[in-house]
Amino acid sequence: MTTQQDPFAGSTETDEGRVFTVTGQDWGEIAAGLADGDAEERVVVNMGPQHPSTHGVLRLILELDGESVTEARAGIGYLHTGIEKNMEYRSWVQGVTFCTRMDYLAPFYNEMTYVLGVERLLDIEDDIPEKAQTLRVLLMELNRISSHLVCIATGGMEIGALTVMTVGFRDREAVLDLFELITGLRMNHAYFRPGGVAQDLPDGAIEKLRDLIALLKKRLPEYAALCNANPIFKARLQGVGHLELEGCLALGLTGPILRSAGYPWDLRKVQPYCGYETYDFDVQTWDTCDSYGRFRLRLNEMWESLRIVEQAVDRLEKMSGDPVMVADKKIAWPSQLAIGSDGMGNSLDHIRHIMGESMEALIHHFKLVTEGFRVPPGQAYVPVESPRGELGCHVVSDGGTRPARAHFRDPSFNNLQAVGVMSEGGMLSDVVVAIASVDPVMGGVDR
Repeated sequence: MTTQQDPFAGSTETDEGRVFTVTGQDWGEIAAGLADGDAEERVVVNMGPQHPSTHGVLRLILELDGESVTEARAGIGYLHTGIEKNMEYRSWVQGVTFCTRMDYLAPFYNEMTYVLGVERLLDIEDDIPEKAQTLRVLLMELNRISSHLVCIATGGMEIGALTVMTVGFRDREAVLDLFELITGLRMNHAYFRPGGVAQDLPDGAIEKLRDLIALLKKRLPEYAALCNANPIFKARLQGVGHLELEGCLALGLTGPILRSAGYPWDLRKVQPYCGYETYDFDVQTWDTCDSYGRFRLRLNEMWESLRIVEQAVDRLEKMSGDPVMVADKKIAWPSQLAIGSDGMGNSLDHIRHIMGESMEALIHHFKLVTEGFRVPPGQAYVPVESPRGELGCHVVSDGGTRPARAHFRDPSFNNLQAVGVMSEGGMLSDVVVAIASVDPVMGGVDR
């Protein structure tokens, strides 16, 4: 039966628009003809707003030519929390509770850059107890390991490497268990305070830390065995998300992206803080400038962090009973995580200690908790090396009991600029790989 005789088939002939008659010549010539005039069609699609790499609510506007990406733009702001503005209405100590929630995969680093800025304004940088500084280094490096584990796990999940995802989150849980033991919380700790840390290590923490170090030394080689020489894994990552050193410097990119281009820029070495200059570790670099290099770099960085953690635990073992907060009672926050018999509030012994000293001490305690201490007028910026790059807080004081302004330089915000450069000219399937290699956390981007 011919087309005309088939009642369910319409005519395929038309005399409207441009007509192409294909008679066996090379398809490249046909495609060239299609590209001329008005026949060219490009498709613009939204990828999101959702979790393209499970790092937060990100929207990508992609212009496609077939399966190739001709233009990529990032749309942000879907996770805006107003944290910076809220900090202007809370005391200097309460500000820690807000900023720890920005980059929720690296809460200790958010706290650290803010606290270091406040301590510089208070001019007490040299008064911080050594044990407090050691605890800060210990928790930051454990946090770097847990953050890199999430990056590798979610990046693996996006390309179908589900085993990498399951072992990544399994090992991260072990680190978060230690965070909960030491700070009381798995995330959003508010453990670093101006002047030191909230409380000392609980009983048995050193032994638990030793166990974690031994566990991670056993588990980390699994990622290399699963991925390093895996031909499928390498095929998905090698040459994808390529960005040379010149591009990184022009866009102000830091962290693993910059070091994967061969530049050994690490604030722990070039601008040490918290006594990092006293620890033995190496700055890792790679030379491929692509997603595979960033994966290998993070794997190596976890080993270096483990070296620092081991050194910190050795030091803490010799500091039993040492103070973890400055001696100045006008700054030191009288915190204690022990709770009362009713499961709420502080223990009765702690309350008796505060209320039984003197009326002046009680009044001062009340004013310190409700109003907070005053910080001399001025401004400070003290950056730290977070898992994603340079994280800094520009903190401004007008002499009051709360910040006049606290503005954060979050590395994810700067690093997201690279998404377009890394994606354009590549395949649609490679966009998520490029984003995963950037490792943005949208809570830090939007704030």
